[in-house]
Amino acid sequence: MLDRLCAIIPDHPEPGITFRDLTPVFADAEGLHRVVNSLAEPFAGEFDAVAGLEARGFLLASAVAYAAGVGLVTVRKGGKLPREVYSREYQLEYGTATLEVHRDALPKGGRVLLVDDVLATGGTAAAAASLVEQVGGTVAGIAVVLELDGLGGREKLDPWKVHA
Repeated sequence: MLDRLCAIIPDHPEPGITFRDLTPVFADAEGLHRVVNSLAEPFAGEFDAVAGLEARGFLLASAVAYAAGVGLVTVRKGGKLPREVYSREYQLEYGTATLEVHRDALPKGGRVLLVDDVLATGGTAAAAASLVEQVGGTVAGIAVVLELDGLGGREKLDPWKVHA
């Protein structure tokens, strides 16, 4: 189903990068339902909250949190959150960026499932995982829809459990 619905855009956001657009999957009721279930099922009973990584991860994480009956934490790009935050700079496959989370986003010891659309180099997920731990939470796992082979993302996320 992903192969049929996912749009592939070459040279976006810059030459040499192939962007995989999952929004057609989100627009398809069956596709969205299957993706949300496949993200949550490997971690059933192992998380108390879901953290969505900006921006497409927000869409997926909110659906996973709702389906699991747990709360949602937003991990945002730098400068977007209004209260006190923890920040983490990380490498992208085409530059650097900063993620932030509110310092009071989680109760201490909360088990968090990180959700995003694509795992590439692992920088975004690793930064988000370290922020969850800095807030006092535990990373229950990392769930993504697509994993791009050959970029070393999964290796960067060891020892966390990753499901793609």
